[in-house]
Amino acid sequence: MKNLILVLFSAILFLSCSQKQEEKSVAQEKTTGSIFVLDSKWQNQDGQELQLKDLKGKNLVVVMIFTSCKTACPILVADMRKIASKIEPKKLKETTMLLISIDPENDTPEVLKSYAKEQKMEGEPWMFLRSDKESVRELANVLAVKYKKISPIVFSHSNIITVFNKNGEMVNQVEGTVKSEDVAQTINSLN
Repeated sequence: MKNLILVLFSAILFLSCSQKQEEKSVAQEKTTGSIFVLDSKWQNQDGQELQLKDLKGKNLVVVMIFTSCKTACPILVADMRKIASKIEPKKLKETTMLLISIDPENDTPEVLKSYAKEQKMEGEPWMFLRSDKESVRELANVLAVKYKKISPIVFSHSNIITVFNKNGEMVNQVEGTVKSEDVAQTINSLN
């Protein structure tokens, strides 16, 4: 009987220690500043559902746009293309060029897919994402992107491109006029 109690006590102690270690690992990840701790759900241009943590293991170059934009977004999209063209081919395979819509009402997966085709940004390394308004706002806050809806199809927004390493940690952020060589050099220097 004593041995049974000792075995049960040991099992409870072991399980308790394992759970505390797992909680400690989760807590450590949340304090690292990784974008992958955001648990929001997203859809890509193919309608596939994912979370940002599904992108872990690749460097990210992120910009927030909306497809009906006729002013700043075409410049940001062109900047993303220029950045991609200056990233070393090996590093480009380790990178996702991520364009996130601030207009989820209008930028459906079908609209994003059509936009990607129109912009010649189909396939790797390009990915377009949309989510619900709250998730978009949360990510915008993380990226320090400010935006405001002016009319049903027009937004005023910050022009920021952000680079994250493979662990989702921000390593570079550029606002306004983007020097594509500098952003590409950041990606080329990452492990």
